[in-house]
Amino acid sequence: MKQHPDLAAWLISRRRQIERTMLARLGPAAPSPDSDETEVLRRFRSFASAALQRGTIAEPALDGIRANERRVTALLNAWSDAATQVAADRGDLLRSALEPLLARFRSALKTTSSSRRARGAPRSNRRAVSAAIDRVADSFLAVDADTGRIVDANPAAGALLGVARDALLDVEALNFVPPSSHNVWWTHLDAVTEGAEPHRFTANFRDVTGSTIPVECTITRFSTRNRTLALILARPL
Repeated sequence: MKQHPDLAAWLISRRRQIERTMLARLGPAAPSPDSDETEVLRRFRSFASAALQRGTIAEPALDGIRANERRVTALLNAWSDAATQVAADRGDLLRSALEPLLARFRSALKTTSSSRRARGAPRSNRRAVSAAIDRVADSFLAVDADTGRIVDANPAAGALLGVARDALLDVEALNFVPPSSHNVWWTHLDAVTEGAEPHRFTANFRDVTGSTIPVECTITRFSTRNRTLALILARPL
């Protein structure tokens, strides 16, 4: 790859502005400052700056990282989009320079994640279930009933909340709920842990801009050996 010492210096000097732009894009889905996701983004910035400075791509340093691969990939894309936006008229040049670095970093992240992935359902089964969920027109969220964190979502949920669906993973679902509706949501999340009967209710979401979205929801319990999930289908009213 070509050397771009000017872009490397620019990424370092504008890192705060890029972070602010990315956080504004992600809203409630933004990673916390002390999270593994933030550490991954910091390591990518260092990896990219070094590669642009030297003109060579080294092996990414991912030791000790335990972040969700899908969510981190979405955050890397959000960071890249924010950097391109901040670069303005140099955005195309920056995006072109970052593309091979993002591809290399994602590949390393995927390899690292795959090596420690616990055994689960056969991959073909998981893909079939994911494909079916992706085709659902209503917004779908699978929420850990104990922690309130989102463990899966479909593209419709991302579109409703204004963020890439994979950026929702591991985020507290109530981050996308106005404080005035928290009690309603917790009431139904608690209820679903006690019985298998589906619940129907109306409540509110809030998207990345802070706008309130009234929704009609169906919530169903799904239990595994390790945890109970609340499966939520939401349709805007």
